[in-house]
Amino acid sequence: MNIFERYLTVWVFLCIIIGITLGNFFNNVFQLIAKLEIASVNLPVAGLLWLMIIPMLLKIDLRALKGVSQHWRGVSVTLFVNWAVKPFFMAALAWFFIYGVFENSLPTDQLDSYVAGLIILAAAPCTAMVFVWSHLSKGEPHFTLSQVALNDVIMIFAFAPIVGLLLGLSAITVPWDTLVLSVLIYIVIPLIIANVWRGWLLNNTQGQARLQRVLARMHPVSLLALLTTLILLFAFQGDQIINQPQVIALLSVPILIQVFFNSGLAYLLNRAVKSPHCIAGPSALIGASNFFELAVATAIALFGFESGAALATVVGVLIEVPLMLFAVAMVNRSRGWYERRQGVASYEQCCPVDFNSPRVGTK
Repeated sequence: MNIFERYLTVWVFLCIIIGITLGNFFNNVFQLIAKLEIASVNLPVAGLLWLMIIPMLLKIDLRALKGVSQHWRGVSVTLFVNWAVKPFFMAALAWFFIYGVFENSLPTDQLDSYVAGLIILAAAPCTAMVFVWSHLSKGEPHFTLSQVALNDVIMIFAFAPIVGLLLGLSAITVPWDTLVLSVLIYIVIPLIIANVWRGWLLNNTQGQARLQRVLARMHPVSLLALLTTLILLFAFQGDQIINQPQVIALLSVPILIQVFFNSGLAYLLNRAVKSPHCIAGPSALIGASNFFELAVATAIALFGFESGAALATVVGVLIEVPLMLFAVAMVNRSRGWYERRQGVASYEQCCPVDFNSPRVGTK
């Protein structure tokens, strides 16, 4: 993890300051940007999100799906937590805190929007930073790669129905046409582009070197696109943040709980089924982290720049890195306890491989 990624929270805070400042001085410019949309999809944001998402997906080799059965216990646990637990648990947390505990401390007209943002945030598992978390926890790289590839394929079919179902249960109107369009624009098309591009880069005797060079060049572009998107968001959210700064702290509570609950659940389930620690670690971290780039894009498309939904997804960006670094530390420190369970193979027995898989470019 480079210095930029390690201190992502600091850069997000700087984006808050820059965005609020620019929003106050150039409000007309940002209002014009907000109007540049087709079918509820903001064109500048769509471009920025493609610059964020495509380089991440470029790291994914869908051929890794062939290796899913090799670590079927870890894969089963991760899928269960990602798709059967995480979105529904976050929805329950959102209902409990936003409609209950924090109701009188949040803007009444944004309660539904905050709930929607939290649901969207939890509905898609991370596809990029998990390689960093897996590396830091000494995870088995081929498991991580195959699990992420499988999640990407499932996301195409499951993201919209899960978000639609949970928003419907929250009595929030679901603009299905925009939701499906978001899946097409922010998942399907980028995944196709990334895989075609990856195949073209690798179709050469120096293919791996070409791929790594492109990933290295696109990495700062991807990060710059993320920060630019956040500046746009905070330029529109400035008044709300200034008037009620506690909103960010309150929205952090359900996100924090869901990260620790889901990572702990996946970790314990893997121990129960006797997955090796180098599988349990990345499984727990994949189960807890979010595809916040997709969440931000979808929230903007469905509810707009100035919505509480967009702000809720950005809070996820704000706190994810320190939370996940803490989760990584817990996974590493508990390895001795984990491997004391009878039937769990030691790391040296099952995962004596180089962490840097030749098919994975680290974000």
